[in-house]
Amino acid sequence: MLQLICLIPVVAALISVKAAAETHLPIVPRTDAERARIAKVVKPTTDFSQPESFEERPGGAATSFKRVNRDAFSHASANMPFERELLFKVGNGLFKKIWVAAPASTIASDGLGPLYNARSCQRCHLKDGRGHPPEGPEDTAVSMFLRVSVPLEPVDPTKAMADYLFATAPEPTYGEQLQDFAIPGHPAEARMTISYEEIEVLLSDGETAALRKPTYGVADLGYGPMRKDALLSPRVAPQMIGLGLLEAIPQEELLTRADPDDADGDGISGRARMVDSAETGERLMGRFGLKAGAATVREQSAGAFAGDMGLSNAHAPAGWGECTENQSDCRAAKDGASEQHQGLEVGAEAMDLVTFYAQNLAVPARRDVDDPQVLRGKELFYEVGCVACHTPKHVTHRLRKTGDDGQPEQSFQLIWPYTDLLLHDMGEGLADGRPEGQPPDGASGREWRTAPLWGVGLTEKVNGHTYFLHDGRARNLLEAVLWHGGEAQLSRDAVVEMSKEDRAALIRFLESL
Repeated sequence: MLQLICLIPVVAALISVKAAAETHLPIVPRTDAERARIAKVVKPTTDFSQPESFEERPGGAATSFKRVNRDAFSHASANMPFERELLFKVGNGLFKKIWVAAPASTIASDGLGPLYNARSCQRCHLKDGRGHPPEGPEDTAVSMFLRVSVPLEPVDPTKAMADYLFATAPEPTYGEQLQDFAIPGHPAEARMTISYEEIEVLLSDGETAALRKPTYGVADLGYGPMRKDALLSPRVAPQMIGLGLLEAIPQEELLTRADPDDADGDGISGRARMVDSAETGERLMGRFGLKAGAATVREQSAGAFAGDMGLSNAHAPAGWGECTENQSDCRAAKDGASEQHQGLEVGAEAMDLVTFYAQNLAVPARRDVDDPQVLRGKELFYEVGCVACHTPKHVTHRLRKTGDDGQPEQSFQLIWPYTDLLLHDMGEGLADGRPEGQPPDGASGREWRTAPLWGVGLTEKVNGHTYFLHDGRARNLLEAVLWHGGEAQLSRDAVVEMSKEDRAALIRFLESL
């Protein structure tokens, strides 16, 4: 690890580590001719007799065609220039690095906690893939945690408001995230508890499916009582592939898909979550996190360093991580800040490298795109309206390909993530009851960002399970579909009414993504 840390100043010279100016995407504006051409390319298909052009390349030229095995989510963008591969490899090393409590003899590896959920990024995003809920009493919740907050009064109680206009605040003692581990000498905050209730769903042809409805709680509180009105929301670590490509989708084009008042009357009212970006100083559309709380890959990574591991960085400079004012011993603990890293535990160079790594985890190639059952499933996916939220195609910004801040890997790519990155009301069944963010742009307790579907069919291959949705309650893809409600209720009901053969084709299509 010492060798890895010593490499950082060397490779950091290859990428910009300046202040906010370098964090903007190096965009080359589109011409009118390009806009017209792109509109034709991303128009939804009506021909399901054969695959579309380039459909086997969901990440465009960055798509990985390497062997499909447990490492399928861990490859670099296939179009990455050779001279940038070292950046990716060192970023990978930092992503896997095991952090320890301060003070320690390891250089630039101390500062963990005092409270934390995992000791490395890789511990949550195992093999750069999807986490899972505990599988029995002997399994830990290392790739899953609970967010927590308390409700506040409506901003204006004289007006009728949607749930998302009700602001929340951190729980006074336990903050915004429950950490279930702590460094020696400090108690962990709590232990998450989960119980499940089985719900039977009757399908057509006499078939049935079983859903499990979770109930979450906390036990073994380490810092005294929690407010009785605390709101808990579970989070399973999502897969990491294609993040840089999602970041490079033009914001203006995503915003054109938003229809918060359902002006077109189709029952779909996607809403953009706008957030203040500390990286750019601008108000940008949130597109990362299960409720779209972060606008950039860097900010999402910085939040994970601080909240999940208690590591200070430029976006969250407190050495104590998420310790609250009511956890005084926690705040007084020794941290790992050093002059070498600008008085932080994760300095600018390390943050640049981890961000670069996260931006360039390649999307694996599609499988079986010309299989008749897959094509039939794709047709059904379109027919029942899934594409109203899971937008199949986008074209990324044209980005500068040279210079320290160039991004050749994400530049002008036709990608197939199957998401609009908007917030949608998913119904009471999936509601966590916990608004996130402040009015009027926060997410309500019923809203979730449309999850990208690329790579979903490789979850079992990479992570050894098939748990889906924000909390892993769905044990397979059919269960995930059947949990959809709210704006997706009609689509979900159409799946219930399908013949057994058509449902199998739909799932087969999803498994090919």
